[in-house]
Amino acid sequence: MLKGILLVLFGACSFGILSTFVKLAYADGYSLSDVTGTQAFFGAILLWLFYFISKKTGKKVYPKSKPHWFKLLAAGTFTGLVSMFYYQCVKLVPASLAIILLMQFVWISVLLELFIYKKKPSKMQILAVFVILGGTVLASGFTTTKASEINIEGIIFGMLAALCYAIFLMLNGKLGNDYPPLKKSALMITGACILIFICLPPTFLFNGALGGSLLKWGIILAVFGTFIPPLCFAAGIPKIGLTLSSILSSAELPVAVLMSSLILHEEVNLLRWLGVIIILSALILPNLENIKKGNIFKKVKD
Repeated sequence: MLKGILLVLFGACSFGILSTFVKLAYADGYSLSDVTGTQAFFGAILLWLFYFISKKTGKKVYPKSKPHWFKLLAAGTFTGLVSMFYYQCVKLVPASLAIILLMQFVWISVLLELFIYKKKPSKMQILAVFVILGGTVLASGFTTTKASEINIEGIIFGMLAALCYAIFLMLNGKLGNDYPPLKKSALMITGACILIFICLPPTFLFNGALGGSLLKWGIILAVFGTFIPPLCFAAGIPKIGLTLSSILSSAELPVAVLMSSLILHEEVNLLRWLGVIIILSALILPNLENIKKGNIFKKVKD
């Protein structure tokens, strides 16, 4: 059980450090095309490489996959959209604000389920939505920021990233569950890579940019953004369950804010940290029922 907890935490923390590395890559003079393209390109290579290696071991037998691999490629395009929108947001606003905007996927997911599947949110989910919105106001620094200093374009890109992330999570839960986790992740990241290359031509493959520090940033982003998290979640979530996993996954938020403060020296005052804590509490709220029943703690003990 402890192993499952550590895996999910490590996966969430890996996601949390991405915005800081993206900022550092931008500081080196690289573009949105360079950053998103190298992450998807190297991520797809790593996933396919390890999939074929694991396939040769033959230790696990999976059900024969249905021929809907194209649907996984299509679903993966939303991962590509998340990368493009989120990294453009990171370019325009502080990294600590970008991650807060991305975390709005929580209440967006509730709305999507309502409009698409007619699934009414519980009282706890509705309460969580309002708590997240309130926490966002504090965590974003809007209360101490002048209207002229607010980058509306950056906020729009952040919210678009949150919307695409919510759609991706919804599709990810519905499609390809009969595939080996590595193959499913590889197909989705390949779909993301194709979309990114269409929207942002991969000039870095030909202009010599990989001869500089872009190779380093691309591999770091691929490892921590498209390789480690899917593997950690695929191995850890079945051990501890979705409820505890959703709570642990929220570690992404404080890690991103802490990294932006320590590495990028962005100003994160006590009021903003209070907002982060409020958002984290909102992520736990929908799971309070399971916590009260003792399901989570029972699993951990087992």
